[in-house]
Amino acid sequence: MNFTMLPFARPAVLSAALALLLTGCELFEFSPNDVRAPAAERDLTAKNLQRLLAQPKPTGGDTLRFVFTGDSQRFYDEVGPLVESVNRQRGISVLFVAGDISDFGLRREMQWINDRLRHLNVPYLTVIGNHDQVANGRQAYQQIFGPLNYTFTYDRTRFIFIDTNSREYGFNGRVPDIGWLRQQLADTVGVRRQIVVCHVPPTNEDFDPALIKPFTEALAQAPCLLFHLNGHATSFSIGEPYADGVTYINSFAFEKRQFVILTAWGTDQFKLEKVAF
Repeated sequence: MNFTMLPFARPAVLSAALALLLTGCELFEFSPNDVRAPAAERDLTAKNLQRLLAQPKPTGGDTLRFVFTGDSQRFYDEVGPLVESVNRQRGISVLFVAGDISDFGLRREMQWINDRLRHLNVPYLTVIGNHDQVANGRQAYQQIFGPLNYTFTYDRTRFIFIDTNSREYGFNGRVPDIGWLRQQLADTVGVRRQIVVCHVPPTNEDFDPALIKPFTEALAQAPCLLFHLNGHATSFSIGEPYADGVTYINSFAFEKRQFVILTAWGTDQFKLEKVAF
């Protein structure tokens, strides 16, 4: 049996190869659960809020029009047509995504959706969904988008985005954060109307059963609450499930190739339009 002896690599060659490997580390993704994102793709909630608050207020008195959708998950082929359709609508100020941006809580999934939604003519804002919390998804969402609970006021409308994915926390009695919600709803200085946005509605089994009553009571007792928006069920619905005067609206998922335009005026008036794309 014959053996071919390979010469030892020279130290200079080894050093060059090692240097190339180290400088090229950023070309490789060592784990799909890596939550790190480039600076341009971090803090998207804050960046889109800054863009929203800087744009001119809607014309036509106190009328506000926005797009409501949800559950983009793995339906990437639908994002482009949705963006094109939204960009054709008139008088839209912002687009809201009611959670489940991703399917497996991967940073890459959230980046793929942002790569498409950033072509909207208006800013977009999200709330975290249960799929966004799979594996390291919660950390990825916080880095790419931002806080799990946040609120802002635009054109005298208070928007409250709240994490309601109770099952992902083992129904620990702290999600959703009822105390924080009540505090936000009570602060109505300069506010004409309020809108709560979440992913899992209190009517769903993934919502902490011990918190259904305090959550729905907080909404029913809130001053100038216009409606509650949520995703999770993937199909559109609207109604008052607790017969307490609070309207709950469930978004279309991206796969349904429809979204909702909501037009609000006054303290308690709104119109709902369904748009197919």
